[in-house]
Amino acid sequence: MTPGELARVIDHTLLKPEAVRQDIETLCREAAEHRFAAVCVNPVWVPLAAAMLDRSGVSVCAVVGFPLGASTADVKAYEARRAIADGAREIDGVINIGALKSGDLDDLRADIEAITAACLDGGALSKVIIEAPLLTEEEKSTACVVARAAGADFVKTSTGFGPGGATAADVALMRRVVGDKMGVKAAGGIRDLKKTLEMLAAGATRIGTSSGVTIVREAQ
Repeated sequence: MTPGELARVIDHTLLKPEAVRQDIETLCREAAEHRFAAVCVNPVWVPLAAAMLDRSGVSVCAVVGFPLGASTADVKAYEARRAIADGAREIDGVINIGALKSGDLDDLRADIEAITAACLDGGALSKVIIEAPLLTEEEKSTACVVARAAGADFVKTSTGFGPGGATAADVALMRRVVGDKMGVKAAGGIRDLKKTLEMLAAGATRIGTSSGVTIVREAQ
């Protein structure tokens, strides 16, 4: 994989709450320079990122229900629709983890569908964060099955704010469950080329990382 090909599967990410305007501007300039797939930012920064990346070929991704997934479904739907209206073309939404762990799968599906419906209406990709480090193997599988049934475009391993990040084993499990029709995004703790390539080999089609520039330079 060439550095350019690698860049096109990376979501260049900055979700720290203390990020300032200059940090987001730097993120967007780096994304445009290296032609990353997307920048991933908190919703408040979407208008700035969308303006900076207009016609650059780099998408703007916003997080929804982040990082706990504990907002109500209607609030997540509003968040997604607002971010799309502000210029986001991809939405990474955190599932209702409590519903999953309680076995309330109808509530879980409704939660995910609130986001996927907003994305479908707005022409945006939907990525569903299952927060795998908090789940059993069975729960990971169930989350992926429900996300697929709810019309998600991707499943994503983790927020990066939980107790752990992406593992090759989780990516492989998610890929087995969703098949080859959906994307799998690995995120959380991916900081070098070696781990990036491990995730891609396990079945990931997108990588979320704050170390995108370092990773692409390692590949040169």
